[in-house]
Amino acid sequence: MSSLEQRIERLESIEEIRQLAARYALSLDMRDMDAHVNLFAPDIRVGRDKVGRAHFKAWQDATLRDQFTGTSHHLGQHLIELIDRDHACGVVYSKNEHECGPEWVVMQMLYWDDYERIEGRWYFRRRLPCYWYASDLNKPPIGDLKMRWPGREPYRGTFHDLFPSWSEFWARRPDKDVLPEVAPPVPLEQFLRGMRRDTPAPRIRVR
Repeated sequence: MSSLEQRIERLESIEEIRQLAARYALSLDMRDMDAHVNLFAPDIRVGRDKVGRAHFKAWQDATLRDQFTGTSHHLGQHLIELIDRDHACGVVYSKNEHECGPEWVVMQMLYWDDYERIEGRWYFRRRLPCYWYASDLNKPPIGDLKMRWPGREPYRGTFHDLFPSWSEFWARRPDKDVLPEVAPPVPLEQFLRGMRRDTPAPRIRVR
């Protein structure tokens, strides 16, 4: 391909992936389970030993019926990096609202996404939800254990666990009289992976 063709394909891929995240939020909130699971690769893994959209649909259906009357997902910034023509990764911020019986739970989180193009169309290969807080609208989530669902003991989220810079920042005690070193910038398509620095994915507690 010419350079112009490559640039156009890159822009088209980024926009299709961005639409993928928006479709995820809408289909989930409107409980269109078929539209929702078809955003994922046909051989999507569900748990340790199940594969396929039918298993994913069954899991999503049961989870949504058990936990929430209604939800609303509000997407924030979406960073996307192309790894090659058919693979990409990304980070999406999401502010969510949940009706949980007598409580209205507000959540702040981000998704770490892996995307794959299969037969010319982009899909989610995996979504890793990392939560900062979830708490009743009238109860600010101050403190370490910010995940506070009705009927459960509070626990810690994994919002910062993908990126080692968070713990490094708080562990460092800079000398105010010495200018810090500044690392060289990473290449354009390696910003997210550069920030992660091969940090393994944390174990996620959905609820």
